[in-house]
Amino acid sequence: MVRPLSARLAQALRPRRLPQSTPRARQQQRFASSTPSTEELQKKATETLATVQKGLGQALEAGKKFLGPVGEKAGNLLGAYREPLQYNFAVFREVLKQVYVAERLQPPPISAFSSVYSSLWSRASNVQYWRELARSGDLTRVGIYAVEAYGIFKIGEIIGRRSLVGYNVQ
Repeated sequence: MVRPLSARLAQALRPRRLPQSTPRARQQQRFASSTPSTEELQKKATETLATVQKGLGQALEAGKKFLGPVGEKAGNLLGAYREPLQYNFAVFREVLKQVYVAERLQPPPISAFSSVYSSLWSRASNVQYWRELARSGDLTRVGIYAVEAYGIFKIGEIIGRRSLVGYNVQ
């Protein structure tokens, strides 16, 4: 018998016991409040399913409206697979959120940006820094980096204008 996905997910998220190689007194104790219960996981899964169903339903309706009869036909082709697809997308999204947090993929804080730009500004305004670059021969490397940055900026402008030279004024 195949267990439902929510039961398998709850089992996968349940903490595993480590082999008893050290005495029990030395091991760090885990309290019941540190791991979510199965009921909490089930509740969160049903809430997520409801939000995804609502979002996917809106997306399907928009697709039907945008694509006309072709979109309606595509929505009807899903048939009984619609609900499992919605649930699987919801579980996939929650797993991605956990990976995002666990791998610390969040962007750096604003203070990191301000410290980098302040150090760049202090170096750019310091004459001694430029003399040291000229003396060590690294001035050419910095110049090449500057030309690369300027070139990337200009390519972005060309793409933004959708024209190689000037704007298309009509």
